[in-house]
Amino acid sequence: MAHFAELINGIVARVIVVSNADTASNGVEDGAIGAAFCHNLLGGEWVQTSYNGNMRFNYAGIGYAYDTARDAFIAPKPFASWVLDEATCRWTAPVPMPSAGGPWAWDEDTESWITV
Repeated sequence: MAHFAELINGIVARVIVVSNADTASNGVEDGAIGAAFCHNLLGGEWVQTSYNGNMRFNYAGIGYAYDTARDAFIAPKPFASWVLDEATCRWTAPVPMPSAGGPWAWDEDTESWITV
């Protein structure tokens, strides 16, 4: 099974599962074939995503942005102070989470981790 994300203005509106038979040519999966299948069936713009994150960095979720330059699905920014890690296309805190103690939660006002 393959997963495809519908984009509206670059934002994921929904993710659907498509049969391998509708995404392959001569037994070889092709994202363009699957995207065309989704478009013909439901209209709109579709991009393949991977449940295990082995393509486009992250599995697409509703509300995620699709960055065409990075060819990546990127989650909404959780806090104003967090920065995008270009290697993973995931948001990271400006201060690493402590490895001991916890559980930890991010406090945006102090830009630090606090125990909860």
